Amino acid sequence: MRSRLLVIVLVLVGLLAAGLGVPLALSDAQARQQRLFIDRLTDTISFASLAVRAVTDADTAGLQADLTQYDRVFGIAVIVLDRNEEVVAISRSSRPELDEDAVRRVQLALAGRRSEPYPLLAPWNDRPMVLAEPVLVDGDVAGAVVTVSPTDGLRGQVLLVWAEVLAAGLAALALGVLGALPVVRWILRPVRRLDEGTGRVAAAVLAGKDPEPVADGTGPPELRRLSASFDRMTATVTQAYAAQRTFVADASHQLRNPLTALRIRLSNLEGHVRPEGVDDHLGALEEAERLSTLLDGLLALARAERTVPLTSVDVDAAVDDRVEAWRPLAEHTELDLVRSGVRGLTATASAGTVETVLDAVLDNAVKFSRPGGTITVHTTVAADRVEVAVRDTGPGIAPEELTWATARFWRSPGQSNVEGSGLGLAIAARTLEIGGGELRLELPAGGGLKVVALLRRVPAELVEGDQPSFSAR
Repeated sequence: MRSRLLVIVLVLVGLLAAGLGVPLALSDAQARQQRLFIDRLTDTISFASLAVRAVTDADTAGLQADLTQYDRVFGIAVIVLDRNEEVVAISRSSRPELDEDAVRRVQLALAGRRSEPYPLLAPWNDRPMVLAEPVLVDGDVAGAVVTVSPTDGLRGQVLLVWAEVLAAGLAALALGVLGALPVVRWILRPVRRLDEGTGRVAAAVLAGKDPEPVADGTGPPELRRLSASFDRMTATVTQAYAAQRTFVADASHQLRNPLTALRIRLSNLEGHVRPEGVDDHLGALEEAERLSTLLDGLLALARAERTVPLTSVDVDAAVDDRVEAWRPLAEHTELDLVRSGVRGLTATASAGTVETVLDAVLDNAVKFSRPGGTITVHTTVAADRVEVAVRDTGPGIAPEELTWATARFWRSPGQSNVEGSGLGLAIAARTLEIGGGELRLELPAGGGLKVVALLRRVPAELVEGDQPSFSAR
């Protein structure tokens, strides 16, 4: 935005400089050319009065000497013509070449007309200034005097003045920019603080901390009011977010006690229910179990929303621990759980991040994979990230559902009959996001679903004893 404001200032100053400088330059050039024209016209008229005897009596002795002396001193060629355009006297040994406009001026002079003013000669136009005045004898035109004046001196003076005007315009632009920079910085300071503060505010809100105020009392009044309004809005959002998070955690926690009591009472009724009420009793137990699972997910989600300090996490230890913990269940459902990839990886994350993510992802993988399938946990390094990927051989999901899979309480329409709360991937994604990581879902060739957890990598030079790749069961 600063660049755009400076461009606007430059355009305005440039227009002002052009509006003043161009007329000034043109006016100066016109004035200098007019002075030269008048000076040459005076000389041409003077020679026309001296040329009367030379034209009528063919006496050119005195006139020839004057013409030669004039040409030698001023470098201006003078030609005296009779009525038939024959040369009567000339200041040089050869007659200068005349262009079409000069020939026209000579013809006008022989017709008895005075020289016309020249249009403005640009500095790059090297044509001479040709003036022709009639030689009058008793009111009749007896011939004409032509002066051919070089314009090198005039063009040099005009070019110098134009260069000075251009330099003044550039100096005005530079001064305009120097003068505008403090003003632009003053105007944009609140905007810059708003832009920088947005990221800090988002991080503070997610962490449940009080965000740093954006308003500092500088800038235009309108932007100061905007900064103050932004701070008030930030405080309101922080309070609302904290209240929401507290409510979810407290409500989930408080509901566990009556839910546990309800499950116990329902379990105690087993064997005391009439035959016609057995199905309803079993349905109530299943609903109580589903509600307990949902509350567990809400509590996990509330814990995931809390920002905790980041630390160096041993990825190998976390992955090995969760693979061994889930292996019995995988084998019970006739699944092969495989651990492969690179060892010696260390990532930056909050404590328990890898375990939380793997629990959520492996739970889905075991739940949706068909008996006889394989679940692969693979670790690798990509640039500055550590990748922990879990691939199953289940049915996968539709490509258009990938963007919704990490939404809270989302369930695929084709898997609505499978137990679950729809919070597992949402918890995993949120846990990684708070630690600066990312959860990515892919549909690999051959079917199934691949869930990749990306964590920030600790540089290898900070970790001792990197180990080679391996693939083991």
